[in-house]
Amino acid sequence: MTSTLLLAFALMLVLEGLMPFVAPAAWRETFRRLIQFSDGQIRFVGLTSMLIGLILLIYLS
Repeated sequence: MTSTLLLAFALMLVLEGLMPFVAPAAWRETFRRLIQFSDGQIRFVGLTSMLIGLILLIYLS
């Protein structure tokens, strides 16, 4: 179980690092736009992301 969680975390780090590596200007612009969001909008994006991830985990398990 621990090795699976570490593998998932490692994959997440690789995927999170792709955008700043491949397109740093677009990544920076995305964060410039993101800081203009209200707290509620950011929470909604986070919740949506978690729900999609949970659905994928359930579907793929």
